[in-house]
Amino acid sequence: MVKTLSKGEVSVSELIDRPWITIVWDDPVNLMNYVTHVFIKLFGFSKERAHELMMQVHNEGRAVVSTGTREEMERDVQRLHEHGLWATLQRDDKI
Repeated sequence: MVKTLSKGEVSVSELIDRPWITIVWDDPVNLMNYVTHVFIKLFGFSKERAHELMMQVHNEGRAVVSTGTREEMERDVQRLHEHGLWATLQRDDKI
């Protein structure tokens, strides 16, 4: 028997397939130019895209900078920490 999901319910396969994200958080230490530089260096963003993400971190307190498997996001978080940025990973809450 196939179970029909009600509105708002999530299937197990959707939960398993949901990607992970890396979030960079605003901090009182790093200069905006440095954050932009790190985004370009680590993720290969254009200067414009890196600046947009840095401004999102600055204005909204956080920005998603990468998405993928848990292992990939753990690696991205580690690399960001090595450059002195505050970063975490979590499951993407958008399904």
